[in-house]
Amino acid sequence: MNRLSSITPIDGRYYEDVRELSRFFSEHATHKYRVRVEVKYLIFLLKKLSIKFDEENIRKEFENFDLKDSEKILGFETETNHDIKAIEYFVKEKLPKELKEWVHFALTSDDIKNLAFTLQIKEFVKEIFLPKLKLLLDGLEAFAKENKSIVMLSRTHGQIAVPTTLGKEIAVFYSRIKDQVEELEKIKFYGKLNGAVGNYNAHVVAFPDIDWVEFSKDFVKSLSLEPCIITTQIIVYDHLAELFDLIARMNSVVLDLDRDLWLYIMLGYFKQKKQKGEVGSSTMPHKVNPIRLENSEANIGLANSLLKHFSSKLMVSRLQRDLSDSSVTRNFGSAFAYSIIAYTNTLKGIERLEANKEKINKELEEHYEILAEPMQTILRREKVSLPYEVLKEFTQGKIISKKDFQYFIEKIVGELKLSKEVKTELLKLDVFSYVGLAGKLIDEALK
Repeated sequence: MNRLSSITPIDGRYYEDVRELSRFFSEHATHKYRVRVEVKYLIFLLKKLSIKFDEENIRKEFENFDLKDSEKILGFETETNHDIKAIEYFVKEKLPKELKEWVHFALTSDDIKNLAFTLQIKEFVKEIFLPKLKLLLDGLEAFAKENKSIVMLSRTHGQIAVPTTLGKEIAVFYSRIKDQVEELEKIKFYGKLNGAVGNYNAHVVAFPDIDWVEFSKDFVKSLSLEPCIITTQIIVYDHLAELFDLIARMNSVVLDLDRDLWLYIMLGYFKQKKQKGEVGSSTMPHKVNPIRLENSEANIGLANSLLKHFSSKLMVSRLQRDLSDSSVTRNFGSAFAYSIIAYTNTLKGIERLEANKEKINKELEEHYEILAEPMQTILRREKVSLPYEVLKEFTQGKIISKKDFQYFIEKIVGELKLSKEVKTELLKLDVFSYVGLAGKLIDEALK
């Protein structure tokens, strides 16, 4: 399909950013994973029942699954109007007659579906998602180190507050995202194989002497998944809801980063590196817009709307099952794609930023009123009465120059008869050095 004809930007405009996801979430990938589970179950079952068969030949029949095979499955689905029955017929067609009826034996559709899409997600997270997040972390780490010593005015409630460092504020986001990545690495992925309503009814009636619970545990573990034993017809989605909530939470941290960087650009703290040939505005030639950060923000909104729907909807199913989860599970790839598009744009946005030291320093030099905090703290230590109130009267709502602040110190020292040591300490206060342990905190976050 020509990307210009695509309905969604995932398969069109942004395809190059997410093309790797087709290995996990395309219709072809869905067929491939389902065939993989169906064939592995067949082999596992035949061994359990001590039925003679040529395992190597069966594996060879399905190891080179390609688009032509997917098209054949679609043909079966057109006839049956059932996606898993189509998988069953496809597998049967490649087997000798004596093995055909062991395919999908005693299973319900969700036994294959849940194992397949959980494998899709697990392998995607390991091979694509975590590496992409680690690229973002690497970018943030380098960005924090690059700006480690740049002192700037912070803002609380949008108003000028006390100094911090640009690197430390970036390190905050590095640390937050890293925490979520570490939680993501701990997530367990579950699967179930227990028949039409989760009780092994068909299994037991055919072979009552087999321990089917242990059989299903062993099979699920053979797929490197955790067994989920107590279910209805469908998998208990709670574990995936945990995953989706975690990713949505991580996306919200990235969104917070996007907006803070956007605001720092607006304040002039960052310059944006120009790209050759790039146009910022169709009518204003001077513009260089933070479009990467805005694009990331938009895609996080799309991703989180889906992820939050997944986690709330999938945990609710009428009685032993309804089909409302089916269409939802087919959209897992969309939420992951929007997330990856966001991370890619955030990283590209960061790569374009360069600290505007001249602007940052100039602003610091113009706001010595921010030193009211350390001054009143020292005066409190010296047991001076009501120092906060005195400094409030002098500074609140005002812009104070360095000269005026030093004059005020001289005046206070004289009135309060403070020692020379305290006077020296107060006069040493400076907007460029009043950053506390910012440097140490950066090292702590990035070590």
